[in-house]
Amino acid sequence: MLDIVIQISLVMMSLALVLNLWRLAVGPSLPDRILALDTMYINSIALLVLYGLSKESMLYFEAALLIAVMGFVGTVALSKYLLRGDIIE
Repeated sequence: MLDIVIQISLVMMSLALVLNLWRLAVGPSLPDRILALDTMYINSIALLVLYGLSKESMLYFEAALLIAVMGFVGTVALSKYLLRGDIIE
């Protein structure tokens, strides 16, 4: 039963990732694109965790943690650039 739920969740998260990619490409403004990129990080983390659950491997959880850290730093840097025009003060 859990395998079926994981497979359905993988399909739904993949669809969400594709829709976020569309928003990233077509987004009407730069903040919308930054938000779409941040949401893509979250969706990719969810995909890795679900795939790790299906394969019963801890390696995917470590990769998800690395993507979470890089996503946070990237979002902060892009937001700071958008607000001030400079990343390093």
